[in-house]
Amino acid sequence: MNKIQKLGCLVGMIVMGGASLVRADSSIASPDGKLSVRFSMDGSGAPRYEVMRDGNPVLLSSRLGLVRDDADFTQGLKLLSETDVMPVADDYEIRTAKRSHNHYRANRRTFRLASSQGSVIEIIFQVSNDGVAFRYHFPESSTVVRTLSEEVSSFRFPDGTRAWLQPIAESKNGWARANPSYEEHYQMEIPVGTTSTLGAGWVFPALFRSGDTWLLVSESSLSRGFCGSRLRHESPGGEYQIGYSDPRECVVGKPSNPTSTLPWTTPWRLIVIGDLKTVAESTLGIDLAEPARFGPPARPNGKASWSWPLLGDSMTTYEVQKKFVDYAAEMKWRYCLVDALWDTQIGYEKMEDLVDYARKKKVEILVWYNSNGNWNDAPQSPNHMLDTHEKRIEEFARLKKMGVAGLKIDFFGGDGSSMIDYYIDLLEDAQPFGFLMNFHGCTLPRGWERTYPNLMTMEAVKGLEYCTFEQSNADKMAPHAAMLPFTRNVFDPMDFTPMVLDKFPNGRIRRTTPAFELALSVLFTSGIQHYAEIPEGLQKVPDYVKQFLKKVPSVWDDVRFIDGYPGKYVVMARLGDGRWYVTGINSETNAKTLTFDLSPFKGRSGTLICDGDDAGFAMKRIGRNEIGEFKISIPPNGGFVLLVE
Repeated sequence: MNKIQKLGCLVGMIVMGGASLVRADSSIASPDGKLSVRFSMDGSGAPRYEVMRDGNPVLLSSRLGLVRDDADFTQGLKLLSETDVMPVADDYEIRTAKRSHNHYRANRRTFRLASSQGSVIEIIFQVSNDGVAFRYHFPESSTVVRTLSEEVSSFRFPDGTRAWLQPIAESKNGWARANPSYEEHYQMEIPVGTTSTLGAGWVFPALFRSGDTWLLVSESSLSRGFCGSRLRHESPGGEYQIGYSDPRECVVGKPSNPTSTLPWTTPWRLIVIGDLKTVAESTLGIDLAEPARFGPPARPNGKASWSWPLLGDSMTTYEVQKKFVDYAAEMKWRYCLVDALWDTQIGYEKMEDLVDYARKKKVEILVWYNSNGNWNDAPQSPNHMLDTHEKRIEEFARLKKMGVAGLKIDFFGGDGSSMIDYYIDLLEDAQPFGFLMNFHGCTLPRGWERTYPNLMTMEAVKGLEYCTFEQSNADKMAPHAAMLPFTRNVFDPMDFTPMVLDKFPNGRIRRTTPAFELALSVLFTSGIQHYAEIPEGLQKVPDYVKQFLKKVPSVWDDVRFIDGYPGKYVVMARLGDGRWYVTGINSETNAKTLTFDLSPFKGRSGTLICDGDDAGFAMKRIGRNEIGEFKISIPPNGGFVLLVE
């Protein structure tokens, strides 16, 4: 065979068997070229990736892969093909996030691999200017139900990286066996490699700092058949691996691990990468969520009065709730939430009367339910009313006839796949009735607010109620609140139930100032914001504070990070109803003087509410010529709000 014939044979082999041209490593860059991912296969046939920012490594070589009951996709794999880099564009509107109109741009590349038995898996990467995301797809078709036993996806950080992480509680412990529910304090600025304090792993979002680069690790697009994931308890060498839910975190008798027929696509694993401003302003966890399954609810977002956090179960009575309807009407808040035990302490018939009374006041009623079937022992009622489709439809029809606007559902059973299916069942069954939904004692939303527009908010946070339970929680309130804009509340709506301007019950001492508490009404985002303060407390504050709370928007159009550091202080600006709201808190033990640039708001005047002697407040008008370089001193555990209009 001469040289020309040999060349022709080689070309034929390449055309017929393209896998021989597949490279051992390949890269994907962000649209602006500042972030890049290098995908590779090691000598054992294991897929790996690493991430660079401006040419410097921010994630070292980390693992990829899954173990399915019929195939091992972690090693011994053969790279079959890779696609060209494809641009991705998505523009969408959402009412329950920190920015109403969002524009996602990224580059995508898909790698197709085969196991030693010939089963196929695809690894899909998308790189945007603010981060990296990847997910797995099984493209083959089969009616056989498959189960994933392990995921080895990991995030390996350089030496010296620090972490801000929330441990997850062990399943089925705590009050009424109601754990886990994402309600712990964050461990702040700990060395990577530190083991979880509770021995069960770390929740998402997880925040890291390597040099001048901040990284926020989370997941998005959690769908039926998959469990909620976390970072594992141990991270040797600073390498954190994905962990699945505890086998006990499920509907009893149903699966915890991911299960599905094929084809099958997993949730996105994502890493926001950049400076702290990039993290605080990112919408990556929502950008990657599945688009809306149905249209937005007819009722808009809003604010709600609520008696339970300061008055407790015993005050869920008709007369007290009627007073809270009047309170909501006076404050021009759309909703009043009636909490646990309403079915026995008010009753369905009187609840219908309360709904009618509220309607005349232009207030709508939200009602509480216990989620539990067989997964915990929480006793509050109404309970055992929603754990099957048939029960839900019957109860939803009754509530719809009464005129109820939405439900708060509490005490879920963890992150197992059957429990995730239960959340989705609730959202989908509630949609035809027009109910607004709020989950408590629950998992992280992971972008569900985009996929299911009737989801207004979820707890998944150690909220204000804990300050009324134990003084130690009240003592930690300020640094805890200063963590949340960089972690839990970065993407998803958070029902922290903020703002006590007067005092805590049960002899608990509030360590934060009234202006700190007021600042949370803007700093924290939630589709419906449930305020903890009661009418008696609000009557003690100056009228300008009341007027401010009447004006605070229910939908935010934009967000800007101004300054801050996780767990210490934060200053953010939010745009709503054509006005900018600049808000800040200081959680440190010393006063903090901050100077920041407000020149983008030049030509506008402002109203500053901060700490002072007027029932804990002071108010100052800011003239048009004063909007520019702005200087403010915030006392320990203090705060401020600046309305620019």
